Formats: sequence, structure tokens, C-alpha cells
Amino acid sequence: MHAPNHPMGRATRNLYHMTLANMSDANMSDTNFTSTVPERSVRQSQEPSGDVGAVTLGEPSARNWMQILDQYRHPSIVRSLGELAATFIPLILFWGAAFAAYKLGYWWLSLLIAVPAAVFIVRMFLIQHDCGHGSFLPYQKANDWIGRFIGVLTMTPYDFWRRTHAIHHSTTGNLDRRGIGDVDTLTVNEYLSRSWWGRLRYRLYRNPLVMFGIGPAYLFFLQHRLPVGLMRAGWLPWISTQATNAGLALLFAGLMWLLGWKAFLFVHVPIMLIAASIGVWLFYVQHQFESTFWSDSAGWSFKDAALQGSSHYDLPPVLRWLTANIGIHHIHHLSSKIPFYLLNQVLRDHPALEKPQRLSLLDSLGCIRLALWDEERGSLVPFKAVRRR
Repeated sequence: MHAPNHPMGRATRNLYHMTLANMSDANMSDTNFTSTVPERSVRQSQEPSGDVGAVTLGEPSARNWMQILDQYRHPSIVRSLGELAATFIPLILFWGAAFAAYKLGYWWLSLLIAVPAAVFIVRMFLIQHDCGHGSFLPYQKANDWIGRFIGVLTMTPYDFWRRTHAIHHSTTGNLDRRGIGDVDTLTVNEYLSRSWWGRLRYRLYRNPLVMFGIGPAYLFFLQHRLPVGLMRAGWLPWISTQATNAGLALLFAGLMWLLGWKAFLFVHVPIMLIAASIGVWLFYVQHQFESTFWSDSAGWSFKDAALQGSSHYDLPPVLRWLTANIGIHHIHHLSSKIPFYLLNQVLRDHPALEKPQRLSLLDSLGCIRLALWDEERGSLVPFKAVRRR
């Protein structure tokens, strides 16, 4: 559910062009997004500025946190390429094993193998995600071309996604700037003001079968084929999506010619459907939890949106590696130029950052029922809370 879900209005188009104007090829997010942080909303550090290890969570401003975390914003070429190989090779092996099982008549085994193959598709997408932030390799052009190649494998147009994701980072948690790169979220009052048809549509959208089943399939197989949400934003989103579509057509046609169209569809479609659902789930729990942060523009701050509006999805070590540490999402939003493989090091060096908005795997299951932002309570609530009101 990362891609936009609504037609783009004039205000959103202006936001898009403003974001493009502020982004440089070498640095997409951190410096530009923090330049407008309202300092009134955060308390300056009273600790000595040189002793960053002694700083506690509530003290540094957003700009100071950037300075503290700057030492981690340096990717290693060897480590990054090793992570890429450790993801791509298992993906090819699992894909080949699923195909072999199908050809041998064990279709059920092929479906089982589709699960780990899908997990590595998700990990490829998360490497593409780091490329989009310019944090995978030290060179932006290398990041971009690796991201474009992976975009064909993940069915996600890289340059289009990169720009909508930059908007997400600059607006997450802002009630006045919803609609690009986020999960649609209504306030309680907005929901109550809708007609019965409008409420039904929102309820259907928030239904788990739609949110994590039909929705991901629609997003990756159909919505990503057009620059939905940026249709009037110039030719760049069109170039990105159509180039990805051309790459997909060549890849799929070649595999169908080599393997047969039935075998290809039976093996690849389940892998992509499972990967899409896992990806949407990860994105969902990163911002859709009870004590998350939403505010109008007047009360919004970059630091609050990062540390309060992004979860620390504390997964077991194996799952943490498989998901490229994306669960350490609050630090990622605080400094998106940190390579994913250094996020654990940030937690070790700054233990106070482990505590904010921590969700265990079990805790995250309770997020499914949350659907509306209650401005009075300052939390996400389920539909039944509205019925009680």
C-alpha cells in the first residue's frame, strides 16, 4: 500500500514538484526534510555536545540527531555487494527449486517453496529501497541503476517509487498532507461525516482480506503499471513506469519461452503475490499502530514523526536479517541515509533508541484491527470505538 491511492490534486502536485526541487541526486531526504523542522516542538540537548553517547532520547532536536547519526551514513561497497549477492543468489535458487518441483509433478511443494522465494523478493525490494535513499552504495548513479534493475524483479518502477517515497518521508504523520506513499487513514470525524457508501468503501479498504490480499495484488500487478497519483507530474514518472513495464515484458516473455507459460505462471505468480502481501504488511506495521503520531501541519515535526510515528518492529534475528532491518523504522525515518545493515549498530550504540514505539511480532497482530485516528485520544482506534461513541 505504498503507492498513492487517490488522484493527485493541485496541492499534492505542488508538494511533489517542491520535493523534486529540494532533492539532489546524491542526497534525497535527510538534510532537506529537516530544514523546516519547527524547533519549538523539540527540546534542545543539555548534555555536552561532544559526548553523543550520553545523550538520552528526549533531549536532542531533529537536527542534533542528524549530527549524532551522521557517522553511520557511510555505506561499504564490499558489504553492500555482499548483501546483494546474499539476497539474489538464494532468490534464484528458491525460484529454480519451485520450478523443478512443479515440473516433477509436486505442485504443492512448489507452492511451499514459493514462501522463502517471496521473502527474498521482499529483501530485494528493501535493497531497492536503500538505493532510492542513496544509502546502498556511495555513488548515486550506481544506486539508481541497481535500483532500476531490481525494480524489474520486484515489479516496482524505481524512479517513480523513489519520488513518491521521498514525499512519504517528508509528510508522514501530517494530517494535512496525506495521500502520497501512505496507507489511507481517516480521522474519526472524517469517517463520521461520510455517507454510508463512503463509510462502506473505507471499511472494505481496511478489511484485512483487502488490505493484505487483494490490495497488494492490485498494487504490484496493476497500479504500478501506470504512474498513479503522479499522472500530471510530467514525463519522468511515465518514463520510469513504462521502462519497467518493458523490462518486465522482456523478462516474462523470455522465461515463458524457455520454461513454458503454464509453468512460469504457476511458479512466479504465487511468489509475487506472497511477496506483495509480506511487503504491504511490513509497510503497514511501520506506521499503523495504536500510539503512532498524526498531527496537522502546525503541530507536526520531523523528529516526532520519526520517533513517535514510526515503529521499532523488534523481530527475531533471522527475520530481522531477512527483512533488511526495515523494522528499525524509527531510526530509518530519522536518518534515511544510514545503510540498512548499520541500523543494528545504531541501536547498540544508543540504547535509548530501542524503546520508542517498540512492537513485538505478537504485538503487531493487534494492529490489524486499527482503522481510524482519534484526534481526541491521540491514538489509532478500531471501528468499534466509533460505535461506542
